[in-house]
Amino acid sequence: MSRYVVLAFICLWIGVAHAFDAFVVRDIRVEGIQRIEAGTVFSYLPVKVGETMTDEKAAAAIKALFATGFFKDVRLEVQRDVLVVLVEERPAVSQIDFIGNKEFDKDALRKGLSEIGLAEGRSFDKALLDQAEQEIKRQYLARGRYGASVITTVTPLERNRVGVSFSVNEGDVTKIREINIIGNKAFREKDLLQLFVLQTPGWLTWYTKNDQYSKQKLSGDLETLRSRYLNNGYLEFDIDSTQVSITPDKKDIYITINVTEGEKYTVSDVKLGGEMLLPEAELRGLIQLKPGETFSRQKLSESTKKITDRLGNEGYAFANANAVPELDKVAKRVALTIMIDPGRRVYVHRINISGNTRSRDEVVRREMRQLEGAYYDSDKIQKSKQRLDRLQYFSEIEVETPAVPGTSDQVDVNFKIKEKPTGAITVGAGFSSTEKLILSGSITQQNIFGSGKHIAAQLSTSKISRNIGLSYTDPYYTVDGVSRGFDIYDRNTDASQLGLGYYTTSTVGGGVRYGVPLTELDNLGFGLGAENTKLGIDQSSPRSYQDFVNIFGKNNNSITGSIGWIRDQRDSALVPTRGAVLRASLEAGLPGGTLKYYKLTEQVQWYYPLSRTYTLMLNGEIGVAEGMGGKPLPFYKNLYAGGVTSVRGYDSYSLGPRDESGSALGGTKRLVGNVEVLFPMPGTGVDRSMRLSLFVDAGQVYAAAEKMHLSELRYSTGMSFSWNSPVGPLRLSYGFPLNAKAEDRIQRLQFQLGQVF
Repeated sequence: MSRYVVLAFICLWIGVAHAFDAFVVRDIRVEGIQRIEAGTVFSYLPVKVGETMTDEKAAAAIKALFATGFFKDVRLEVQRDVLVVLVEERPAVSQIDFIGNKEFDKDALRKGLSEIGLAEGRSFDKALLDQAEQEIKRQYLARGRYGASVITTVTPLERNRVGVSFSVNEGDVTKIREINIIGNKAFREKDLLQLFVLQTPGWLTWYTKNDQYSKQKLSGDLETLRSRYLNNGYLEFDIDSTQVSITPDKKDIYITINVTEGEKYTVSDVKLGGEMLLPEAELRGLIQLKPGETFSRQKLSESTKKITDRLGNEGYAFANANAVPELDKVAKRVALTIMIDPGRRVYVHRINISGNTRSRDEVVRREMRQLEGAYYDSDKIQKSKQRLDRLQYFSEIEVETPAVPGTSDQVDVNFKIKEKPTGAITVGAGFSSTEKLILSGSITQQNIFGSGKHIAAQLSTSKISRNIGLSYTDPYYTVDGVSRGFDIYDRNTDASQLGLGYYTTSTVGGGVRYGVPLTELDNLGFGLGAENTKLGIDQSSPRSYQDFVNIFGKNNNSITGSIGWIRDQRDSALVPTRGAVLRASLEAGLPGGTLKYYKLTEQVQWYYPLSRTYTLMLNGEIGVAEGMGGKPLPFYKNLYAGGVTSVRGYDSYSLGPRDESGSALGGTKRLVGNVEVLFPMPGTGVDRSMRLSLFVDAGQVYAAAEKMHLSELRYSTGMSFSWNSPVGPLRLSYGFPLNAKAEDRIQRLQFQLGQVF
């Protein structure tokens, strides 16, 4: 409506402009301004002093001044060849306030209003109030508050200012009461709804907010539903309609999805066509979908992607592989022809890096697996990006491969990166059923002066131990990627707090370590160190401890060497769902020290997806430790088992040999096995940061004179909960020992919270 009023004013003053004859402007005077500078008004006038004023220029002046939004009234008068511009300013917005808002911070609401033009210090435009109310309601709708209402109050203030107040009645959060799927026959509605992110209220939806309607989430769920059918042979599946309705009281939402399943199709044949530059047998080996199987869009997409990726590894950056289906609706069979178009073979002209304002260019380029001047290789480009991501120096990494202008067989590879802070001062706290309260702190810098070198100072203290350490690492000590690092540390332990035989240790040491990359998946590490350990025992300590001290004394020096190998094929280090990780390490007391021993440990961990939500995890660990050169293994180097990280349901470090008083001694041989079925926490949808698991654990520790009899293994079963929480990883388990003996210490509920730095 205000727009038409403005047009009416303009038309009126256009008529006024025609009422006077042209004249030469001897002077220009502005009247009525309060906050606006006269120079601002002059800048919008199409005429200057000494120029001729015409009716066309008068109309243009009025239009221009109204268009600024500063004025609600503009008039032009002529007094003895003096042009008088009379204006009435719009009031300024002095303050914007909100009453009754709890869901949003006031600053967040003010930011939303400023985007539509309503902000403190700006000219007040009453026409914006409706838009402002709609913007506030829009933000509440995004939070599922469909019953929110807004009342606006404008209060005049002195000096031509106004205060704007929005009184908000937030109402209740509107929840999804029902989700119905109509037309499904092949799958139960319950099973289909488990695929959805959107849910009806549950005991965890207060945290996930998945019981609040979101158009984006619904679109994702519909695509998930479509994929479920297309991956199970229903080629003609269609979503006919989707209805989202809200109850009159704005408290409940009902979603109804109407589907047509169609018939189930099997694959009759899969052919290859087009230009096959690679052996047909090799390309056929990449096809996941076989004749006689139920059609699956997922397998077909994986097949075409594998083919294009394989051609991309040969330099064909713009290869295409498209499947052409031929349906036999009578027999319910589909024949597929995958047409291959490799395009031209492409070379990499330049690798360009931008955005590394801190990190040196060489720090980024040494992670490149794609070389300039070589054939384009999509696998090597992807590995380059993954290696940059693993550095954890950058928050964003984008890769583009534009064609080089004027050529048809060359591309540039552009890496656009965004630096993130790599230094941190951290103070943390954790809690475990073993060590109780843990306080920790660290100062780290992962990228000193942009060189890629790491340095860290760490401190952690608990009821059982206190650790202080300083470490330095150069990940590229050589151009081949061999790393070198140095460590110094001071560690103190009170074993009596663990239920072990009484002893204390105070160890000061340091060492150097190297890492050698064998392949993209394999890494070999080795190190050399020296340490001094002071022992504390008393008359209550086990006899074996006292005998050791009587022979070797309370002060021991040792030279330690270590070597380790790791092969990591997991899809994620934090929340793995497939792949395996293998570890092997050897630590030994070398000649030159008073202690001669070795500790050998091996671990195999394997993940296999049983379904979209369930993952099977198998873990096996074996450890052997023994003295060398006729000397015994130092008792504080013994192996232990039991607790939340090995055999749950049994007290930490409690399995294995004991002394006469029942204190655990540890042993020289350790065997641990775990079987777990992991799945998301109910109510969290596909969020994998929270996971439950059903487990069966087995393990035991054996003394030097004992053989590793499987009959001595202790077993347990139960349920575990893990969460990558904002304060660190949380592990909580409730275990039931299956074959506990009278001497075993039971601890069914076990937990650990917080990251110890």
